[in-house]
Amino acid sequence: MSEEISKTVEAKAQRRIVGRVLSSKADKTITVAVERSVKHPVYGKYVRKTTKLHAHDENNESHEGDLVAVVETRPLSRTKHHKLVQVIERASALQQKEAAAAAALTPGG
Repeated sequence: MSEEISKTVEAKAQRRIVGRVLSSKADKTITVAVERSVKHPVYGKYVRKTTKLHAHDENNESHEGDLVAVVETRPLSRTKHHKLVQVIERASALQQKEAAAAAALTPGG
């Protein structure tokens, strides 16, 4: 009986979310921005919505500007409910420097 349940859980497809890393300053944690387009209910224009997620990055392998894939997992902390699966595209060194400079200029970080 328990074998059937574990097979069902393993076979369940995990929701894979792709986004851009905003911050990797915390140890083993990254902040990922996920963008989606939503049609405005009155005007019909598509509006870009952004959601920030905190994800677990065990090996600190991603940096600001990287395109990454994350999946949902059990709650790891008060805000972390995702974990890093794959770094799809690395940001160039120039992009990382620009992101760091922009983060230093924004008040309240």
